Amino acid sequence: MIVAFLGLGNMGGPMAANLVAKGFQVHGYDPAPGAGHDRVRRMSSAAEAVREADAVVTMLPSGTHVLDCYREILPALRPGTLLVDSSTIDVEDARAAAGLVEAEGHLAVDAPVSGGVVGATEGTLTFMAGGSARALDLAEPILLAMGARVVRCGGAGAGQAAKICNNMVLGVSMIAVSEAFALGRALGLTDQALFDVAATSSAQCWALTVNCPVPGPVPTSPANRGYTGGFASGLMLKDLGLAEAAARAAGVDTAFGRAAREAYARFVEVDGPGRDFSAIITTLRKDDA
Repeated sequence: MIVAFLGLGNMGGPMAANLVAKGFQVHGYDPAPGAGHDRVRRMSSAAEAVREADAVVTMLPSGTHVLDCYREILPALRPGTLLVDSSTIDVEDARAAAGLVEAEGHLAVDAPVSGGVVGATEGTLTFMAGGSARALDLAEPILLAMGARVVRCGGAGAGQAAKICNNMVLGVSMIAVSEAFALGRALGLTDQALFDVAATSSAQCWALTVNCPVPGPVPTSPANRGYTGGFASGLMLKDLGLAEAAARAAGVDTAFGRAAREAYARFVEVDGPGRDFSAIITTLRKDDA
């Protein structure tokens, strides 16, 4: 089976390499000369990459990029091609992309990921997938070659909806955990003491037990590496913006999600977009900077 993979950056490169490792023939394209992986056959254009493909996987920065890419490659596709978009984009853009694809007789799946660069490299990603039952049946073996789990969320755009809802919870919970550690320090608690209580009590959450924002309690968290690696603050800001836009369109008041987006916007403006999103604690505890 030939899979075209468009977007060979930090996530797409290792995802494409895992497809090769699982026996797929991968034709890749990325406009950046250094992007990609030596296991992936690089093509000179997106249209060339998809011309012989049975399926196309995209991992691109935004909904505009996805829509522009689809408009470019649609004339070059074989009949009945499966298109899987693993970018994180606006729900309405995902639905528009599926409409473009299905109008030309192809199949579309939106399948954003959870797991980050480590998950992409190790093949342990979780995919949140939206699309028709037939499209999801065809996409699942491809997705499981790059990850460990596929959750079928519903029709077109449902994968994106699940992703932004999940990440809104994550952004809000990281701020709450960071505030708790700031308060605990001010009240004389050690970070370890607060962690030992919260990690086994009702405050337990992923932002605490896996991505703890203070050095020490969780040795693998980015806080122990100067907040390098992990999920970048700029990407969290992007996802919170997508969630807020979706909430406005749906008429849902997400006050805490909106407050989290505003907090990350202020943080990224000062700190930049590159450090792990748990570094937002440095706005509360200067000794963690």
